[in-house]
Amino acid sequence: MFFFALAVDLTAITVLSYALYFRRHGRRDLVLAYVALNVGIFAVVSMLAQQEVGLAVGFGLFGVLSILRLRSDLISQGEIGYYFVAIALGLVNAVAAPMPWLVVGLNALLLSALYLAGHPKLLARTQRRIMTLDVVHEDPVALRQDLEGRLRGRVRHVDVTEVDYVRDLMVVDVRFQEPKLAEVPGTAAERRQPMPAWWGAR
Repeated sequence: MFFFALAVDLTAITVLSYALYFRRHGRRDLVLAYVALNVGIFAVVSMLAQQEVGLAVGFGLFGVLSILRLRSDLISQGEIGYYFVAIALGLVNAVAAPMPWLVVGLNALLLSALYLAGHPKLLARTQRRIMTLDVVHEDPVALRQDLEGRLRGRVRHVDVTEVDYVRDLMVVDVRFQEPKLAEVPGTAAERRQPMPAWWGAR
């Protein structure tokens, strides 16, 4: 059962790190981190699972590594999701090794959820920006209109994180929805319109 669980774990972390993460985000150092973390978790928990305290220590290790990783480096919220699933795969495959069908089912569930939630086409037009404006807006409506003019999209939510009256600037965290391609002036959709009759006349 151990070698079956190990094979499933190695297959799962390969799919997560290379097929899902690297092809979408292209950050090589985190591929190594995900693989090393997953295999390390699997090895340690597999050894501790033979003891009475194995399960408790496994969950404790999950919590400790999560805290240490989140405090050690700057990674995006999406990359944190991959990080937690890499830990969960190692823990699940080690603890549930005596139950092969449960191992396969839980791996499929975790990878499928990660694939669907992180798909590039899911909410693709919804974006987030941290912006520094060279003006201080006291009126929320004026701030929203200014941001929509700069971003060429519909602002869904704005958080003002800093206001500096001395330098006359403000920092805002903006969530907005990008317009469709056909709605943006000067896009390829408009450039495909036929030229007027006089164009090219000598």
